[in-house]
Amino acid sequence: MRNIFAMQAGAIALAATFLGAPAYADSCVGNCGIAAPNGVVTAPPEYGPAYRYVSTSGGVAGAGQLPNIGGTNGSLYTSSAFTAEAGDELVFYFNFITADGTGSFPDYAWAGLNSDELLPLFTARTVAGNGDTVPGFGLPGLAPGVVLSPASTPIIPGGPVWDQLGSSSGGCFGGPGQGCGYTGWIKSTYTIPVAGEYTLLFGASNFGDAIVDTGLAFSGIVLDGVVIDPPVVPEPATWAMMIAGFGLVGAAMRRRAMAIV
Repeated sequence: MRNIFAMQAGAIALAATFLGAPAYADSCVGNCGIAAPNGVVTAPPEYGPAYRYVSTSGGVAGAGQLPNIGGTNGSLYTSSAFTAEAGDELVFYFNFITADGTGSFPDYAWAGLNSDELLPLFTARTVAGNGDTVPGFGLPGLAPGVVLSPASTPIIPGGPVWDQLGSSSGGCFGGPGQGCGYTGWIKSTYTIPVAGEYTLLFGASNFGDAIVDTGLAFSGIVLDGVVIDPPVVPEPATWAMMIAGFGLVGAAMRRRAMAIV
């Protein structure tokens, strides 16, 4: 009996290790989530194949907006707080996807670093005739110290097919040439200038209306080579260990029950 309890305790401890540590406190307002590659959004170059996203489809009124820019509805993801030293490199990938790039209703997305105040790292927005998406048309430019790779971020035109756009997937408000499309994966690197505690924010906002949608996929929030956001999928080895542990407990308990009978 002691051995059975020991195995039970070991399996429970293993599950607790996976489920409870480290403790993350990321949060979402609106429609954020984890998605598999689909449509125009492929697996990111690193830290995939799944990725995180924010989308205005199913967004909340007032969410995902930049201060002094405005919007209608959207979504905002906030990472867990992390401590960084001056000179640390913060790296992540992003992919801007929009079905609404017209001059009248130019949706946008962005990422920002928050400590005592919000510092927009990049903004993404496109309108008809505006080839580059970053910095977003009429929005703040790149923060000093941000390096994008590739440096140019033109829209890949067309009605983008992406499940996370909901009913807007595959559509392009206004028709061809209206700024709809996606950027593909862009790597963003930022050197932290001042030591402190930070959170990283990703937002997407409709603008002018709330009926045609836009989103931002992102992956791999990495600080000096260490992934600091919650893992988007469990490691296969971890799942295998957990399943094996619970299997041993179940087998032992069955044998014990048979012996008693």
